Amino acid sequence: MRYVLGFDGGGTKTDCVLMDESGAILARSRSGSSNPTSFGVDASLAALSEAAAGALGAAGKSEEEVAYILAGVSGAGETNMRRDLQLGLQPKFPNATIIISSDLVLSLGATGEIPSVVVIAGTGSAVLGRTAPLALARAGGFGPVIGDPGSAYDIGRRAVAVCFQKNLNSEVFPLGSKILESFKWKFNELFDNARTQPGAVFPKIFPVVADAAENGDTAARTLLTSAAEDLRDQAREVIEKLKLGAANFFLAKTGGVFDGSVFLNTQFDGLIKEIAPGARIGPLPRSVAEAAAQVAREALMSRLVLDES
Repeated sequence: MRYVLGFDGGGTKTDCVLMDESGAILARSRSGSSNPTSFGVDASLAALSEAAAGALGAAGKSEEEVAYILAGVSGAGETNMRRDLQLGLQPKFPNATIIISSDLVLSLGATGEIPSVVVIAGTGSAVLGRTAPLALARAGGFGPVIGDPGSAYDIGRRAVAVCFQKNLNSEVFPLGSKILESFKWKFNELFDNARTQPGAVFPKIFPVVADAAENGDTAARTLLTSAAEDLRDQAREVIEKLKLGAANFFLAKTGGVFDGSVFLNTQFDGLIKEIAPGARIGPLPRSVAEAAAQVAREALMSRLVLDES
């Protein structure tokens, strides 16, 4: 019996699925961030290795028994970075074909439908759609420096910017107080940490904003409404490019922002219905890691060479 591993590597977590050649899922596991752009190749390899070890250990299998690996990793868009991840994993899995791919493409595959659009809003954000296997359109996914509008990073960044302005104006700001309380920081500590380690601070502010919005905080709701509009704008780019505005198609939502805010979900769904009334909106029917494992299994069984691009 041969085995495959599928990964969904993101800015917050890395999911792994171990599957055998019959298609049975033997184990699932999770580790920390594997985004190499944000945290470096070594940290990415460590997270992927930890997730693999967890799944293999749970099923009582060894690394030598793995025949195929497909890892969708956010932030691994550059060819050299994908090569470094592949070379870093190869010694651990000497008998495996290893492919490092885009998490965006695998997310789209997880819809199980054509046409379909996937809106990803986690630590980062992006939208990808297709009307045929190779008829694709994409918006966003450029990283926090250039911009990941609607992401947990961006929501946290905007929240901190408002905190700074309110503090400068000596204004009472309840949301800011909640943020400081969640970190057990004073304002100066928030200021310093936000500047020196934004990747570790901003995404962790999103849950505070989401919770405040559910409890009626006006500032939090304004931030999340703006985030929903940003995600709508990215989705519109793809929908218009693919000419899906009047079509009946599946629009899948995935990522921690959607999972963590009922308020944002409601806002986003309403905005999408205005531009694509025929869209069926819902979560991905299966995880990206599971989709990756299934593609790896199919490649193993048919001995196809996947396009690494």
